Amino acid sequence: MTYILELKNLTKYFPVMGGVFRREVGRVYAVNDVTLSVKKGETLGIVGESGCGKSTLGRALIRLYEPSSGQVIFDGEDFTALSQKELKERRKRIQMIFQDPYASLNPRMSIEKILSEPFELHDVGTKEERQVWVRELLETVGLPAEAAQRYPHEFSGGQRQRVGIARALALRPDLIICDEAVSALDVSIQSQVLNLLVQLQKERGLTYLFISHDLSVVKYISDRVAVMYLGKVVETADAAALYDQPTHPYTQALLQSLPVPDPRKRKEFVPLQGDVPSPRNPPSGCFFHPRCPKAMDRCKDEEPLLQIISAEKDHQVACHLVDGATHGTAEAQS
Repeated sequence: MTYILELKNLTKYFPVMGGVFRREVGRVYAVNDVTLSVKKGETLGIVGESGCGKSTLGRALIRLYEPSSGQVIFDGEDFTALSQKELKERRKRIQMIFQDPYASLNPRMSIEKILSEPFELHDVGTKEERQVWVRELLETVGLPAEAAQRYPHEFSGGQRQRVGIARALALRPDLIICDEAVSALDVSIQSQVLNLLVQLQKERGLTYLFISHDLSVVKYISDRVAVMYLGKVVETADAAALYDQPTHPYTQALLQSLPVPDPRKRKEFVPLQGDVPSPRNPPSGCFFHPRCPKAMDRCKDEEPLLQIISAEKDHQVACHLVDGATHGTAEAQS
């Protein structure tokens, strides 16, 4: 099986400074010991509540935030061990689409300048070639070639995000990190952008890491899904398996909160109680146990590890409730 990206025990914490001498008095663990794999050509969705570490994970694996520990293996190479010069060269193969189409484009630069910048930074092509490539990129994402002479404020949010997608495509990457790429757009525009991403993936063989809090969007575009809570991955599975048979209580609660698109049907569910704990002072044992309706005494003291419950569906869960099923599966496989 070919993995284009592997995260091994990836951790990113931010130090908390205090006192007269501004010494480290604590740490905020935004990403905590995450291990994941992404197959070439697939879309891995990352979901969870706000503040669970999704965006930090995306930025840490591309080293916009330097990881505190762990490894990022991209196409067989340890990304975390690269020098800055080597990193600049490899980044041509990993690009990012940011959440806010208004903040991610420089308002003082024309669209042509924005889309030419990746080529200039990596010294790719002549000025004339770059002008041709910019127009081809615009047409690829459904914008007219003459839009190159306009400025970001002259476009709608959806059009700006198309420019952001064009910029991510400029250097022909293998992996694109979509960080809440459609969350700032109207629902009708979201579908257009999602369809564009799917089309580009088919045409160019792209791999996506799709970060979103919107479970409906993730279901539509993802091949596999990883659920994060307080910096940790608590469940991963094929998209169909996870949505049909969610196993972790947190995943179940997230899916139960999805609205039913039929006003004649009423959906009853028990909302999660309490707030997400502080990543600076997480609970002992299972991080989810203070909010879990199925928590046992064991959950308060012992942290569950990701365990395979279905190799066929690539289904892994970090929950003490599935230990019996896990052991049974392991015995059957042996």
